[in-house]
Amino acid sequence: MKKKLQIICLCMFVFALLVAGCGGSNAKKELIVGTEPAFAPFEFQKENSKDFVGFDIDLIQAIAKQMGYEKCTIQGMGFDALIPALDAKNIDVAIAGMTITDERAKKVNFSKPYYKSGLAIVVNKDNNTVNDVADLKGKKIAVQIGTTGAMEAEKIEGAKITSFNTNGEACLELKNKAVDAVIGDLPVEAYFLQQGGNDFAKIVGKTLSSEDYGIAVAKSNTALAKDVDKALETLKQNGEYDKLYKKWFGELPKK
Repeated sequence: MKKKLQIICLCMFVFALLVAGCGGSNAKKELIVGTEPAFAPFEFQKENSKDFVGFDIDLIQAIAKQMGYEKCTIQGMGFDALIPALDAKNIDVAIAGMTITDERAKKVNFSKPYYKSGLAIVVNKDNNTVNDVADLKGKKIAVQIGTTGAMEAEKIEGAKITSFNTNGEACLELKNKAVDAVIGDLPVEAYFLQQGGNDFAKIVGKTLSSEDYGIAVAKSNTALAKDVDKALETLKQNGEYDKLYKKWFGELPKK
């Protein structure tokens, strides 16, 4: 009887391990996210902290939670390293104010747009010669490497372009009067001015383009891309997206 009881207990233990193993393989433990944390107010590091904050950070954490992940790990890297990191499967998704373009869409799966942006021209306050994109012909322009601002600057005849790893570095070049202008994403430049940049700089001219930001997933991972879209749509419907948008931009998104 004792031996039979031991056999029954052993069988139950093995069964429990099998169930736990099956459950573990299906459980969503951790979503690994890549970002370029120098793009306030979308993603940046808190002062005197290693923590990343911003609209994108709050949004992807909410998406991960909606998708059922137990943990959302954010990894910082250069903007131009994000797509290679997806290809190498070092990260699951990338969110970094990344504009959806045809060229990028050949390399990754994009979520549906989560933010509508555009490009702005920033010049020094005492600069009265640059008032629009037409005035940038032959001028010195600072941009962040790999961005649509950099792509736009390439179209300007005779422009002398200097690329930097971050928008902050590009703006510092402007402050030092080593360039005539910076071309970058409108919400990022507006936030930069709001945080003290307006002491020496200003935005001029019209918004150069209309752009949609998307969350990038590896081209091979179509299932994850669909899950991200589903979670994003749920957050838009239940009001969580609007709450995060107002927190970072001070207003509700335009419908």
